[in-house]
Amino acid sequence: MSGRRTTGSARERLAHHLRSLRAAHGMSQEALADLADLHRTYVGSIERCERNVSLDNVERLAAALGVDICQLLAPR
Repeated sequence: MSGRRTTGSARERLAHHLRSLRAAHGMSQEALADLADLHRTYVGSIERCERNVSLDNVERLAAALGVDICQLLAPR
């Protein structure tokens, strides 16, 4: 499998929703990372679609944002 991203991939949906929800909460990447117990650069790389994120970390991000995991993966 290639490392190319496909349009509308789960990774792209996650990046879009993560950025949007973080901004809506007025949170920096660092603040979100602290709440999710992740590193700031890791959150940034997720938002840039550079990471293949584990479900455990998606759950941590959703909890930090106070949303259901489905909201992070929903179609745009």
